[in-house]
Amino acid sequence: MITVSDGFSYIDENLRRIRDNVSEAMDKYRNAGDIVRIMAVTKTVPPEAVNHAIGLGIDLLGENRVQEYQSKADKYDKSAEVQFIGHLQTNKVKYIIGSVSMIQSVDSFKLAQEIDRISKNKDLVTDVLCEVNIGGEDSKSGVSPDALKELMDQMSELENIKLRGLMTIPPPWDSDLFLGRMQELYNKYADEKSFDVLSMGMTHDYAEAVKYGSTLVRIGTGLFGARDYSK
Repeated sequence: MITVSDGFSYIDENLRRIRDNVSEAMDKYRNAGDIVRIMAVTKTVPPEAVNHAIGLGIDLLGENRVQEYQSKADKYDKSAEVQFIGHLQTNKVKYIIGSVSMIQSVDSFKLAQEIDRISKNKDLVTDVLCEVNIGGEDSKSGVSPDALKELMDQMSELENIKLRGLMTIPPPWDSDLFLGRMQELYNKYADEKSFDVLSMGMTHDYAEAVKYGSTLVRIGTGLFGARDYSK
């Protein structure tokens, strides 16, 4: 186990609050036996702070940028699983296949094909999620809900990726509306596609996301505090 400094003790209280909020939402809205994983989003967070969170029981990390992840990966406590959640360019796929357990941000068949190609070259099957732009926002990546089925059907022909479910970043307004729409979309295809992951909910709306069926919430600021995203 990597030893970390006591200077990150504020993370203890933040994580305690997050766990309490998730537990409260689970008790209120979900069935006994349901599981919601808490992902620590590590964009711009120093490895020492990340390792402190791992020492508190965080077992899932979310990376947004390939280059940043490469610079920090060797410094992480290896007991935590790492998934890629950021926008991914096809020319960067080769750097993360085999290093992350899942790519959550697949939003085009071109990207899916490249993940499949590199995975095949490495004799791997890579777990992926389709990213859905549930609010139709121009500023966000993701496939439109209307185009989702076509993309998933195309991806089903690829042998070296496994589609596990859906991911979204809903608009910050009307959270209940868009989270509810995402739950409906997930449920529509869950049985047909054997889904088991619905990744939605961040610092501002993770409790509401649990209400609407999320199985994985992605929390950065709420856990590590405000950061300088210009870096």
